[in-house]
Amino acid sequence: MRTIDRLAETIEARKGADPDTSWTANLLAKGPEKCAEKFGEEAVEAIIEAVKGDRARLASEAADTIYHLLVMCAARDVRLADIEAELERREGSSGIAEKASRPR
Repeated sequence: MRTIDRLAETIEARKGADPDTSWTANLLAKGPEKCAEKFGEEAVEAIIEAVKGDRARLASEAADTIYHLLVMCAARDVRLADIEAELERREGSSGIAEKASRPR
């Protein structure tokens, strides 16, 4: 099993955990809006490290960003499998064409 699959399973399992003993449960208990806010903060930190060019720091912040993305999605019952299905649907098509096909 891939690390990201184990992470997604852990996040899902923490939905019912005690917020006092689990950071993930704590975030989820605060609701989707707080999860989205935290994801945004982590994404900005990853952007800063990308601009600075420190590979190790970028990898660390990217890991934080992916974790918080999955938590945000879990708060709205979007699973990793849903995200992967969408990526598979897009696979092999031009990014320009795919974006142009989206409803406005």
